[in-house]
Amino acid sequence: MPTDPSALHHAHIPINQPGVSALDWVFTQGQPSTLEPLSKQQLKACFDKGAVWHTPYTQHNGHSLITHTKTVRLRRVKKVLAVGDTLDFYYQPNVLNQTVPPATLVADFGDYSVWIKPRGMLSQGSKWGDFTALYRWVEMHYAPNGQTRQAWIVHRLDRATAGLMLLAHTKKMAQTLSHYFETGQIHKTYQANVWGNWGDTLNIQGTLTLTQPIDDKSAISHLTLRSQGVGMARVAIAIDTGRKHQIRRHLAAVGLPIMGDRLYGDAQQDATLAQRPNCQLTAYQLRFTCPISQALHHFELSESQLDLLDILDPPPMSLMSPKSND
Repeated sequence: MPTDPSALHHAHIPINQPGVSALDWVFTQGQPSTLEPLSKQQLKACFDKGAVWHTPYTQHNGHSLITHTKTVRLRRVKKVLAVGDTLDFYYQPNVLNQTVPPATLVADFGDYSVWIKPRGMLSQGSKWGDFTALYRWVEMHYAPNGQTRQAWIVHRLDRATAGLMLLAHTKKMAQTLSHYFETGQIHKTYQANVWGNWGDTLNIQGTLTLTQPIDDKSAISHLTLRSQGVGMARVAIAIDTGRKHQIRRHLAAVGLPIMGDRLYGDAQQDATLAQRPNCQLTAYQLRFTCPISQALHHFELSESQLDLLDILDPPPMSLMSPKSND
């Protein structure tokens, strides 16, 4: 019987025989009962795509009490397992058959790199796989001088959002950059195409700070008008906090829903376009001091790199905010 590509399959696999390899054990003992048996080649692909998890055990001082340590993705199919270990195999054909547009390298500083994440690519994987997440895509497809490197995420963008992202290539750098983000030492700015008349909706001259709490937590977004069309606008957004879907929710709350936003947007307005666009939100600027050289880095996407609809006219100069010199 053919496998339903949308069905979810999970096998929890205890290891009760010493010296077995992960692939052999999943092949012979761990295939989900709800699934037709997969070949070893198919299973290898599942390991590589991040669908298999390993929980090792530690046994202290010879006591019978077994404590399991942190569960991690297992990619090494030849990993020799111990009695007491467990594997979890998550199989969802639709997830494992996904394809994503390629990411674009902006700069590589060795211990970290700067990328443009396309829409549709994840920042972080799920238990069902991570091969369509930026960090894993880079590990699989980017090999400077023929050498692959591990990659760690230090911040996130929604799947529907495109734009600039940093990846760390050492654990120490991941800790450093994560600290930079937590302490506000990395400045991000976004652009979005929104529905609504800026002046009618906000009755202001070009700038606005939004402070509406999100999920009972403080949230601060700063909006700047970049261009104004008929019933639509291009805005820039800088955020002081990073709540879930903060920009999308803040803009919708003030009557400026982002075009193409399937969660918080205006489907009726989107339907007036020839084709409903992807979510029109892009992270287009990053500013920070390089943790290696201490040089100030300022990365900014060009208009052609924004992946936003070019449908707007520049606003009157009276509505334009002064250009920052920093």
